[in-house]
Amino acid sequence: MSRIVLVEDDVEIRRLVADALSADGHDVESADRALAGLELAVRGQPDLVIMDLGLPDVDGVELLRMIRAVSQVPVVVITARGADETVVATLDSGADDYLVKPFSVAQLQARVRAVLRRRAADSPQRLTVGELTVDLRARTASLGDEYLELSPKEFDLLRVLLERPGEVMSKRELLAEVWREPYGGSDHTIDVHLSWLRRKLGESAQAPRYLHTVHGVGVKLVDPSV
Repeated sequence: MSRIVLVEDDVEIRRLVADALSADGHDVESADRALAGLELAVRGQPDLVIMDLGLPDVDGVELLRMIRAVSQVPVVVITARGADETVVATLDSGADDYLVKPFSVAQLQARVRAVLRRRAADSPQRLTVGELTVDLRARTASLGDEYLELSPKEFDLLRVLLERPGEVMSKRELLAEVWREPYGGSDHTIDVHLSWLRRKLGESAQAPRYLHTVHGVGVKLVDPSV
C-alpha cells in the first residue's frame, strides 16, 4: 500500500480520485488548498503527490516548485490546462506525469501505478560508504559488523547524508530533508542529533571520521579510508 497526498479543490473530483485510489489499495490524504497540501507533502513523507494546478490560494506550478525545494516525492499533475506551454512548464518544474481533465479512472490508476513502479525501480535498497551501511527497506544501520541502535531521526539524518557522500549539506537543507521544515527551524536540533549520531559512530566533532563539520557551511559524510 502506498501513501498518496491529493491536492484538489473541486469536491466531486477530489472524491472521485480519492475513491479510485483507495479502491486500488492506496492510503489517501486530501487537501483542498495548496498550503495544506504542502504541509501533507513535506511532513507526511508520502509515496506520491497528485495535485491540481488551479488551486485557490497558490498556483499549482508554484506549489510544485515549493514541494521540489524540499522533497523528491513523485508528483502527478491533474488539470484542465492542456496547452503545450503549460504542460512543458509543469514538467520542467518537476512533475513526473501530467493528466488533462477529463480523464478516466482507469487511466489515472494506470499512471499512478507506472510512476510508483518507476520510483521503486530507481530507489536503491542499501547505501554504503566505507564500513557504514544503511538498509533503507529494513531501516537498519551497521558499522562494520556492529549494528547501530539509532532513533528514527538519527536514522533519517544518516540516510540523507549517505545519499550525498562528500557533499556539504547546510543545516537548513537537513531541517527540510529530515525534519520536513521547509521554512527553517532550530539549528540546535541539528547539532544535538549530530552529536548523538557521532557518539554512536564512535567519533566526535573534534576527532571526526565519517561526519565532518564545514564551519559556516554545514556538514558532510565522507569515507575515512579515502
